[in-house]
Amino acid sequence: MSFFKIILNTIPRPILIKISYWFRPLLTWWLKGKKFTDPIDGKSFRKFLPYGYENQRKNALSPSTLSLERHRLLWLYLKNETNFFSCSTKLKVLHIAPEQCFLSIFKEQKNLEYITSDLESPIADVKADICNLPFEEEEFDIIFCNHVLEHIPDDTKAMKELYRVMKTGGYGIFQIPQDLTRTVTFEDDSITDPKERAKIFGQYDHVRVYGLDYFDKLRTIGFNVEQVDYTKEIASELVQKHALTQGEIIPVCHKH
Repeated sequence: MSFFKIILNTIPRPILIKISYWFRPLLTWWLKGKKFTDPIDGKSFRKFLPYGYENQRKNALSPSTLSLERHRLLWLYLKNETNFFSCSTKLKVLHIAPEQCFLSIFKEQKNLEYITSDLESPIADVKADICNLPFEEEEFDIIFCNHVLEHIPDDTKAMKELYRVMKTGGYGIFQIPQDLTRTVTFEDDSITDPKERAKIFGQYDHVRVYGLDYFDKLRTIGFNVEQVDYTKEIASELVQKHALTQGEIIPVCHKH
């Protein structure tokens, strides 16, 4: 088992978040180079770090922002295809389980009223259960909820809460780890051994593997879902330069 795999599987996530702030400057200096570039901060490295609880992905984790493939893809989509960073557009944003790579940048945006929420994260503003959010109906223009729903036993209730607090005309991005070769989402509560769950679900604390039916489930809640394969819009050399996952889908969920 690799060093990074041992760390991920033995140290609780809230503690990992805290200690990561100490190691980032050292990693940024040690790995500097020209092969890969993190589009979030523009810094380049000779390699990115491996990442994964079960199957380690090479060149996945940026040393400077701690972004993963999905974060860098989302950043490029927001920058190039939305008004998220427009100074003239005032937006109220809810970020469930905020990612470190975005937190300080989003907080500094003058056009955003930016609120973060999570049940356990030490960097979240509001401690709350996604299935019982302490916010008003129709409160947020944009909601981010990325790689959260696969942890939630009652994901239907969580999706309904996200729909409830989203403004009509607003949108959310709800990324999940997804097996695009599966038609139907797989769940099995009888599998209780953490190692076996990690092997089957990709991580010991995941409760399902989402298939292509994930998008239809969001539609049954009321969302109008765009399945955006944004890597098709990016030059192949930049897909490699930013260490993106070719073919990863961004689920953009609108409330009409």
